[in-house]
Amino acid sequence: MTRGPILARARHVSKAKDRISTGRDVLKFIPSIDRYIFRLVIVPMIGVFALAASLLLLDKMLRLFDFVAVEGGPIAVVFKMLGALIPEYASLAIPLGLLLGILLAFRKLATSSELDTMRAVGLSYWRLLRVPYVITMVFVGINIALVFYIQPVSRYYYEQMEYDLRSGALGASIKVGEFTTLADRMALRIEESEDNGERLVGIFARVANSRDQVLSISAREGTFLATTDDPDTIILRLSEGTIVQDTGSETPRVLSFSRHDLPIDLPTIEAFRARGDETREYILPELLRIGWSESRPEDIRTASRATFNYRLVEVVMMLLMPLLAVALAVPPKRSNSALGVFVSIVLVVSYHKVNQYGEDIAALGRVDPVIALWVPFVLFAALILWMYYRTAYVPGGQALGALETLFAKLSKRVGKLFARRRRIVDPANPVDQNAQGVPAQ
Repeated sequence: MTRGPILARARHVSKAKDRISTGRDVLKFIPSIDRYIFRLVIVPMIGVFALAASLLLLDKMLRLFDFVAVEGGPIAVVFKMLGALIPEYASLAIPLGLLLGILLAFRKLATSSELDTMRAVGLSYWRLLRVPYVITMVFVGINIALVFYIQPVSRYYYEQMEYDLRSGALGASIKVGEFTTLADRMALRIEESEDNGERLVGIFARVANSRDQVLSISAREGTFLATTDDPDTIILRLSEGTIVQDTGSETPRVLSFSRHDLPIDLPTIEAFRARGDETREYILPELLRIGWSESRPEDIRTASRATFNYRLVEVVMMLLMPLLAVALAVPPKRSNSALGVFVSIVLVVSYHKVNQYGEDIAALGRVDPVIALWVPFVLFAALILWMYYRTAYVPGGQALGALETLFAKLSKRVGKLFARRRRIVDPANPVDQNAQGVPAQ
């Protein structure tokens, strides 16, 4: 090897080492406690986000498969429609994943007594929430882009694919064994379909022309062919069949053929509507322009303001998720209760549903959007701040103290009930233990 390549490789290795050392120097500026909390938060957060999004998509996937099968469309459109729904489901899965990620991280710190050690050395909850709030701000920015820009456009794209599927623009198929009407003057029935629809067996067609003459055509097999001169017409090439023409006279005309091309006019498909027929399809500048425009009708302005306030309150609520997570993460001493995880999911989902209901009634003009959406936000925020204050500043305080006590008593009673059922009588000494040593009868 010559000297030039050796020197070039040495310089490359030296630059790589410099980049690695620079990255390590940057990490040294981040305290170890922050790096530790980041690892505890990020892993369950990504897992919860992926799980929540997958469950929502799987539930929608089953209904979309049924819908596409009924409409006779291609299977590939199901995955395109699911892709268009990802931003909508992500706007709910992101706050839920953020909440549970922080909650599970602090719960692990609390149950392993690491949280007590950190508090004993003078680390406050606000100091421990530094990294979770950095992560929260990143996801707040992502959620703003989703709910104000990406989600409205993807929702319109989903509606467009659904319209194309219903109208047949995506290639609706002819159902085997059923009569299908084409161009309002042709009825077609196919007994069997082979080779992925390329070969049709047992064909019957009934065609009416403009002179009220009816053709009844039966053929052993056939296939569809596209035309280059007219994209609105396809050719059904039939083989070995019979044509019966009803001309209105007593005796119809009968013709046998070995091959016959039957032109079929495709139905005219209207173009899909423009984006913006619904307020949820407007992006942020459009919502602001329509909601406060004097030239728009009052009902449209009200619906636009309701949608704007709904999206905004959903984003702002994410800023309180770390406080709620900490308040519900710390169980009572000498307890491993996971009640806080269950309560957190119920609270977030319930609040999301309350906001949806508030948007609906505000869009109808029954309640002002500010009252319908921001009053529940203020109440929920006050509850979160009170729960956080109880956990962070009241010695021995518990946000869910009463619920924890009730849950513990209920668990003991359920455990005793199942323990009685699991008692087994010894066959060699059949004594009922509940009868205080009296032999069983």
